[in-house]
Amino acid sequence: MTFLIIIIALALIFDYINGFHDAANSIATVVSTKVLTPTQAVLWAAMFNFVAFFIFKDHGVANTIAKTVKTDVVNGHDMLVVIFAGLLAAIFWNLLIWWFGIPSSSSHTLIGGFSGAAIAYGGFSSVNPDPVMKTVAFIFLAPVVGMIIAFIISLWFIHSFKKGWMPKIIAFTIFAGVALFLYKNMEFDAAKLKSHYDSYFLRVVFHAKNFKWILLCYILLIMAAFTLFLNTLNAHRANTWFKRLQLVSSAAFSIGHGGNDAQKVMGIIMAALIAYDPIRYSLGHMEWWVPLSCYAAIAIGTMSGGWKIVKTMGTRITKVTPFEGVAAETAGAITLFVTEALKIPVSTTHTIAGSIMGVGATKRLSAVRWGVTVNLLWAWILTIPVSGLLAALFYFIISKFF
Repeated sequence: MTFLIIIIALALIFDYINGFHDAANSIATVVSTKVLTPTQAVLWAAMFNFVAFFIFKDHGVANTIAKTVKTDVVNGHDMLVVIFAGLLAAIFWNLLIWWFGIPSSSSHTLIGGFSGAAIAYGGFSSVNPDPVMKTVAFIFLAPVVGMIIAFIISLWFIHSFKKGWMPKIIAFTIFAGVALFLYKNMEFDAAKLKSHYDSYFLRVVFHAKNFKWILLCYILLIMAAFTLFLNTLNAHRANTWFKRLQLVSSAAFSIGHGGNDAQKVMGIIMAALIAYDPIRYSLGHMEWWVPLSCYAAIAIGTMSGGWKIVKTMGTRITKVTPFEGVAAETAGAITLFVTEALKIPVSTTHTIAGSIMGVGATKRLSAVRWGVTVNLLWAWILTIPVSGLLAALFYFIISKFF
């Protein structure tokens, strides 16, 4: 029991570090555009990190992480030692790259550490290839998807400044598309709606899956409505409105960040609980205190800030204006919400970095400092194997004592 408590505490410490390491993902653009002060920004992001606790209830990403290692190969006390070694490696690597101001992925550090320790124990056959391959694939796909969506949103905003019917046609097309999407993807069956409200309407709205899509679609509707009168504003008034919209887009991204990243630690804790007592604990039933503690830890970590990485994300990749901040954060939020629904553990760092590149590319390709992005890419590629090797080393040392 003592060893299990140590592992849970270590997992929550990692979650805290994840929060201040990845705080830059949520606040870099609002700080660099001076929409919020650094203190206001971290409080804003932390609050919406925790709001995700009330929205993401299916915990698909947590289940994916928990299944990274095969429980029929690694189980019981051996699994606890593997998780312990993986967490130590993940914390060490996260702190190291934070010290050098490199916005690498906490998620990939955790997955690399968990997998590396398991391989040290039982070889490559001890790791489930599917979740690992999905994660590796999205090292490249997440920033590319974020970049493409941000590029499209930026072009949409740019053309909305012009007179003519085309921007209005696009806006009304989005209105119709959002309505159709909600109709096709929301749950309306009363028997399946999970909510404490008596009213059927409120039960539909606040059913976790429905509310997640309503929130994302609401942001898109705000953007579409804004483009209808964007061409009537002068540059100063348009900039003022974009600053207001940045509060909305950064809040949405913070919710996506909390919903995606906190679940990864939830998966690790559940894997430890199942290893300790497989009769009492199972992935089919998430203990109530696990998500609560994980969302709280990541929110508290975000409040601590990560100023070294804020500078890289907010200024070194490309110069970001409020207009570009809205486009990048909205694109990042869309990517995170969709990948969470698909149960894919993606990196919020990679997603927002790709989105910032996308808005920079709308000005001209040279506006993006590609030398910085190449360095980031190398850090992203090396994170999983390096954290895996560190975890294997930690495992060999720890196994001598446990």
